[in-house]
Amino acid sequence: MLVGVLPDVTPAAGNRRSRKEYGMRTLEGQVALVTGSSRGIGEAIVTELARRGAAAAVHGRDEAAVSSVVTGIRHDDGKAIAVTGDVTSFDHIEAIRHQIEESLGPVDILVANAGGSFTPPAPLEEIPEEGWRATIDGNLLATFLTLKSFLPGMKERGRGSIITMASSAGRQPDGRAPIPYGAAKAAIALLTQDVAAQVGPRGDKGELHRPGDDPDRAQPRANPSGATGSHG
Repeated sequence: MLVGVLPDVTPAAGNRRSRKEYGMRTLEGQVALVTGSSRGIGEAIVTELARRGAAAAVHGRDEAAVSSVVTGIRHDDGKAIAVTGDVTSFDHIEAIRHQIEESLGPVDILVANAGGSFTPPAPLEEIPEEGWRATIDGNLLATFLTLKSFLPGMKERGRGSIITMASSAGRQPDGRAPIPYGAAKAAIALLTQDVAAQVGPRGDKGELHRPGDDPDRAQPRANPSGATGSHG
């Protein structure tokens, strides 16, 4: 079982290859969920996994955007379903898990991608409490609840891959960066290492990949507040 932080896997423009071109790199027979995959890097990841043969669950809160990604995957001869729900609610995530298991089977590949910065950069004393909570919950809490829902089944089956999303904002101090976002991403990196350490003694494999990514690569949607997010 693999637990780690995802390197940048966004396909380059004009490099859209069919599943057959990947040969032995196929993921046929596996089920993948990417949270926050109705746009941006999440969409790129779920589309890539589907091209490699995985049955993909496309997640987001915008039903039209989710359906559009599903349609694109199916047009490329991939298998995909749409799932919607709030990843800051454990009840919603559990409902998503049950829907996927009923439609596709247990999740083998989980990418906890949903998140973003939900308050503009500002001096610490000017950060609104609601902006802090929204960003921490939208990133750290969402990742925690997603792993909490899907990890037990993977342990029981003795297999699975869990991937969380890192950011340079969580590793390198920057006075211009949004503090809540950096704090949340730093916490996710440690959460991932702790989970990897916990599953390690079970005979599973835990690894941490540290990408030099940039939060702007997620191409998040704009919020009315001027903050950004990529929950889908």
